[in-house]
Amino acid sequence: MKKSFLIFLITAMCLFLYACDDGGESGDSNFPDKDITLLVAYEAGGGTDTGARILQPYLEDELGVNVNIENKPGGAGWVAWGELVSSNPDGYTLAYVNSPNLITGYLDPEYDRDNDLSDFQFIANHVLDPGVIAVKEDEDRFEDFEEMIEYAQDHELTATTSGVGSNDHMAILLMNENYDTNITPVHTDGAAEGSAQVIGGHTDLFVAKVGEAVDHVENGEMKAIAVDSEEKSPFLEDTPTTEELGYPEVNHRSSRGIAAPKDLPDDVLEKLSNALEKAIENEEQIEQMEEQGLEVEHLDPQEFEDRMKEDEDQVEDLSDLLGF
Repeated sequence: MKKSFLIFLITAMCLFLYACDDGGESGDSNFPDKDITLLVAYEAGGGTDTGARILQPYLEDELGVNVNIENKPGGAGWVAWGELVSSNPDGYTLAYVNSPNLITGYLDPEYDRDNDLSDFQFIANHVLDPGVIAVKEDEDRFEDFEEMIEYAQDHELTATTSGVGSNDHMAILLMNENYDTNITPVHTDGAAEGSAQVIGGHTDLFVAKVGEAVDHVENGEMKAIAVDSEEKSPFLEDTPTTEELGYPEVNHRSSRGIAAPKDLPDDVLEKLSNALEKAIENEEQIEQMEEQGLEVEHLDPQEFEDRMKEDEDQVEDLSDLLGF
């Protein structure tokens, strides 16, 4: 009797310890059971914010809880991303991460950030947005991209970026490096601020992403003079690409997806990944994104991480141009 009770007691204790200590790979089995915060590193009204707010209700339907978007502009995105990496890796704090902005923000020695890709758990890519160069509709100093390049070789122009080291910034540096233009970057907290500067006549060029320019082109506030890509954009079909114009070095794009801090439990990652895949691939969501000129490209956690590593390699190749 005593021996049987002792065996029972040892077995019960082992089961209890196994349930409590799972090696850190499992989280809350009830996840999610409260609101989730989704940080956006730029101001409301820009391309990242617009995409996030389109996705929001579909993600809420999949997860069964509220997803509260918080705009945290500043630090070329690192106000939000710094908050993300320091938050509890429980799945309740997520953020949109933008590439290459995220990468240049820790590779730039000026900021002395002790971060890299290993600080993030990449969950799902949402958007692939090619670059664009647009001007105010009544711009009369040049008619097209080629004339703009010629003008900028003899005159100074200003151009918006979404931050130091952003893909917009790199496009400007590439034009100056390869075509002897005199284009001065004007760093902003996002496309909403940048477009307002160009429409208001304070900055010459809107160097941004297609999804951030489409509405301004359609409503007659701006005209797009080049899509910085090898292929035409379905959202700006009449706008030539830099590749076909003979300026292949001017090629930039932005990837935007959702990440968590490192050490996210496996089961929480799986739930978030599955929910995001369904939300991102929802046909209604895709249609709404397309109406805003935003191209949906879902990548799973491993594919998303691989994309970020590729982007990191590209930024490192341009480190001299960026002054790193």
